Amino acid sequence: MSDNLTFEVQTPWYQGIQELALRLAVSKLLPLRAFYAKPPASVSGKEGKLRIEIVSHCWRYSHLHAYQLSSLVNNPPQNVEVIMTVFHAAEDEATVQLLDFFATKKVPNVRWNWQQIPAPDLFRRAIGRNQVALNTEADWVWFADCDLVFGDGCLDGLGQSLQGRDDFLVFPQQERITPLLSNDSPMLKPSKEPKVVSVNVEDFKLRTLERAVGAYQIVHGDICRDMGYCKDVSAYQRPTDRWKKTFEDRTFRWLLGTHGVPVEVPGVYRIRHIEKGRYHGNKGVTGMRKQIRKVQDSQRENS
Repeated sequence: MSDNLTFEVQTPWYQGIQELALRLAVSKLLPLRAFYAKPPASVSGKEGKLRIEIVSHCWRYSHLHAYQLSSLVNNPPQNVEVIMTVFHAAEDEATVQLLDFFATKKVPNVRWNWQQIPAPDLFRRAIGRNQVALNTEADWVWFADCDLVFGDGCLDGLGQSLQGRDDFLVFPQQERITPLLSNDSPMLKPSKEPKVVSVNVEDFKLRTLERAVGAYQIVHGDICRDMGYCKDVSAYQRPTDRWKKTFEDRTFRWLLGTHGVPVEVPGVYRIRHIEKGRYHGNKGVTGMRKQIRKVQDSQRENS
């Protein structure tokens, strides 16, 4: 795998100012909402066998993404049609090898859709998500992270919960999570090479979700085709030199005017990990970031 974590990208001098202004606007400290298009007044619910597109971005997380793709092989949906879209970059050779491996797997009701794009486009997740949103053929689009695992009955249960719904945005009311794992965790060792793997459900604990977040945004297809994903927010449609924190997800929900509606989605698992693909540069700084994550996680556990 390439060790290059940063790329040469030309950005306008005001990029940082735009991003700061957007974060202030989303926090209701700047009145900028009137500058962007509003969502449609309503959308129609769909019934029957639904088509769901799952969208993930993978950068240096192939060892985790193996679990997500394997979960579709191990638990093929019966009553929904799934398009599994994965954005990746050529420089991430481990992910390319993983996707080549899974491309050979024929799974009922699942269509693989690999999208290789330039790394600077990959690093700004809104670019790929916007591309999917504007062009999707799906009834619903699940904007996910590559460390989610779809357990037995997960996607069929989601399809049942979505029958006739006319919400703009929904999210699973519960998830099951691991402790923070390092790359040498026994749970991650089986996925170092491309193959079908599975998780031990006993390693996860249940947690209730209060609102949609970046990995749990399940959006009505008509809303996607109309609004895109921050399509008019130029600051979030520009390539960047390294993987960026995804502030655009909050902006997307701000544009929709909702934090989402909880729905029942059985068997959603998330592998939590201390090693971040976006970490780069000084090892001391990287180590400090990891320690901060551990402290934050401990505080959440004890709150």
